Amino acid sequence: MITPAALVLAGARPGRDPVADYAGVSHKGLIPLAGRPLLERVLGALRGAGVGHVAVSASDPAVIALATRLGATILPAEAGPSLSALRGVEALGAPVLVTTSDHALLEAAWVHRFLADAPATADVSVLLARREVVEAAAPGTKRTYLTFADGEWSGCNLFLLRTERGLAAVQLWRSIEADRKRPWRIIRKLGPATLLRYLAGRLTLVEALQRLSRLCGAEVAAVASPFGLAAVDVDKPADLDLVRRLVGA
Repeated sequence: MITPAALVLAGARPGRDPVADYAGVSHKGLIPLAGRPLLERVLGALRGAGVGHVAVSASDPAVIALATRLGATILPAEAGPSLSALRGVEALGAPVLVTTSDHALLEAAWVHRFLADAPATADVSVLLARREVVEAAAPGTKRTYLTFADGEWSGCNLFLLRTERGLAAVQLWRSIEADRKRPWRIIRKLGPATLLRYLAGRLTLVEALQRLSRLCGAEVAAVASPFGLAAVDVDKPADLDLVRRLVGA
């Protein structure tokens, strides 16, 4: 199992963040959960999994101050998470594990399992969780799912770029970032034949990843997470209420 550096994306999209406003802070990474800011929880999980070098991509002064106090390298946040990821991986060099500062429930065991299960032949590995696994762990949670012939999958905000070729996949991510909540538009990028198979319910996850790999020139693999809560991040106030209940329980 490799031990990569880690990049935590802690930038901010244009405009006000409704979750940060809801929590009364300037940035989601500063939201306290069981007495610790979300960013601190994420960094603790990464280091608990054996990750040594951790960088945080940020622009908020309070986030930068917190990350610095926690011993992370600071990288400037770019205009959007995909560009921040691209610049961060370029700065750190592969292999790099990428996650986000709002991954509130992230645990070292999930990171360790992901790194152990990621195929050694893949340039990029993406952690996904089946819908039934997510809903068993967090009943009632509303997530965005990609629906394939072999199941519905939610992203878990955990990526491993094992080689420099993985940067090609990040470049493709940049082109589809605006459609991250519209699964069919993402599939459309893979070509009309692939889109038709998707709309007809005949496209499997493996077929989609094979097409994605050919399109970007890097091998992309999915890793199935047995931890349903790995798919729960804090995108909206209801998510924050959910993680507070889960941690409180």
